[in-house]
Amino acid sequence: MKKYISAILLCLLPFVSIAQQEFSVYFDSNKHELDKAQTQRLADWMVANKKSKVLAINGYTDEDGTSAHNDTLAQRRVMHVYNAIKNFVATRDDFKTRSFGEQHKMSGNKAENRRVTLYFLPEQELHRENEILGIKATPKKKAPVNYPDKVVVTDPRRGRQVIPLDVEFMKRVGEAKAGEKLQIKNMNFHLNTFAIVEESRPRLYELLEIMRGNPGLKIKLLGHICCIEGDPRKLSYDRAKAVAMFLRQNGIERERVTFDGLGTTEPLYPLPEKTEEERAANRRVEVLVLENP
Repeated sequence: MKKYISAILLCLLPFVSIAQQEFSVYFDSNKHELDKAQTQRLADWMVANKKSKVLAINGYTDEDGTSAHNDTLAQRRVMHVYNAIKNFVATRDDFKTRSFGEQHKMSGNKAENRRVTLYFLPEQELHRENEILGIKATPKKKAPVNYPDKVVVTDPRRGRQVIPLDVEFMKRVGEAKAGEKLQIKNMNFHLNTFAIVEESRPRLYELLEIMRGNPGLKIKLLGHICCIEGDPRKLSYDRAKAVAMFLRQNGIERERVTFDGLGTTEPLYPLPEKTEEERAANRRVEVLVLENP
């Protein structure tokens, strides 16, 4: 004979500490409806728990009767209680498959075994529902961004220009995780200035397309200089700022783009550099990804 019947038990979950609470109502032998006194107890519980949420409803029987009879009786008791509370207290749609029935211990008093137990979360614990049930949220896969391979810009001094873009670079930055740092290759500056060389203009538009295509992305631009120890004129800061200002002037929100100057603290090539190529490489800006949901 079964000692207890758990209503439509498809899934056993570990009992989880103090956050979840329980409340039981009791039935007469072989009955699936509550008597007047137990109906009132349930009504009082509903009034006191309007803002709680029921996680599971488990039905139990005593040892009398066949297993098949007790299975059906437990399920009918569960549905009787559910129908009573469903319009008054929030209940998980899967309350039948959530069970804390393993915590049931048979009492020597048969009347205490003929019951339905509600397992519920009080209002102050609702934010922990998934944690308590061991449910891990499935992260939403980010939709791929279709980056353009070129942009057309009109400059009063240069006229209409077609600027080719590096799609692979844009994808790398757009898919980077928080904490990743990526070098903007060929983002170079004229010596001793924060003026970006003509050949590096595509990098600006690549960053702009990245930020437009990933509205949740937040970055920090890190400026670097070459040639001399330190940064007495804050040139590295001004270089990072110049890139940030381009993005902001083209509609990217201020809070999504911050910047800083690191001087010569992180050179790609040791100082003093041996060639102009090494100096140009050290005069650079990097992207540090702060957030990328």
